[in-house]
Amino acid sequence: MTLLLEKKYKLPIYLPNKEEITKEEFLAFCVANSHLRIERDENNQILIMPPVFGETGRKHIKIATALEIWNIKTSLGVVFDSSTGFDLPDGSIRSPDAAWIKIEKWDSLSVEERNAFLPFAPNFAVEIFSSSDNLTEAQKKMNKWIENGTQLGWLIIPKDQCTFIYRTDGTVDKIIGFDKRLSGENVLPGFQFDLAVLE
Repeated sequence: MTLLLEKKYKLPIYLPNKEEITKEEFLAFCVANSHLRIERDENNQILIMPPVFGETGRKHIKIATALEIWNIKTSLGVVFDSSTGFDLPDGSIRSPDAAWIKIEKWDSLSVEERNAFLPFAPNFAVEIFSSSDNLTEAQKKMNKWIENGTQLGWLIIPKDQCTFIYRTDGTVDKIIGFDKRLSGENVLPGFQFDLAVLE
């Protein structure tokens, strides 16, 4: 059964008129409600999030820009913003705050697939914790990225100046302080992100 989870906001929402919807119907639902940020979890629950606040949006663009500049220099893949939906193996459709995939993944897609939710997990995903987020849920989401095939994930928590780094092997490191640089490790060779730009 599809449940609609709305985070205490009164918005015009055009609901599907059936309990369980296919991926195609979910896409149509998103198009009909393009004024909303929508995801779907692995239990087929539709999640509606408010737009991010200004400070969070500023941080999103900082990391996406750094990632894109590195990618232009290396031509190793494709960078995506926070509006991009990834259709994951567990049935969920999620959007990280920034993401990157290897060029081989992008080249394997048909024109139709490129113009739909991308049918896999990104190789790299970033989530920036905002004041409206729940830490437990954010950490669960990061684990879901890894379980679905993401090789490296960063959960950045600006208010505490800490970052959790998630990896394919199941290890999670906690980095304290925005005086540090994060490494793209073997997933993003040579990529370094200076956390100080998020202050």
